[in-house]
Amino acid sequence: MKIIQLKTGFWVEALLRRAATGLAAAYVIRHGDEDAGAVLVKVADLSGQAELFVPARDENGDRIWTRFRDKPVAEAEVDAYCRRRAEGDPDIWVVEIEDRQGRSFLTEPVADS
Repeated sequence: MKIIQLKTGFWVEALLRRAATGLAAAYVIRHGDEDAGAVLVKVADLSGQAELFVPARDENGDRIWTRFRDKPVAEAEVDAYCRRRAEGDPDIWVVEIEDRQGRSFLTEPVADS
């Protein structure tokens, strides 16, 4: 069976719409490759803390997410990590979601830390 991959730009637009539907603000902080760039999803709870979700694959090759840390950390730490990743990967995207409830709006599973 052949797995069809969504283009990254389309996937990001869907994430932005899910966040908007949930009355959260969402922004593309860094625009990567439209077709196949990886996406980092930062969720800021507006208290100065943030979580970062990093893409991964499970044993079946399906997309899952892992957390950068096992609990929210200072936004500056998340931002620094995103900058380092972007320096090494010009195709990477960074999406920031601002939501007081800390919702990521991801539909794929998030792996336990």
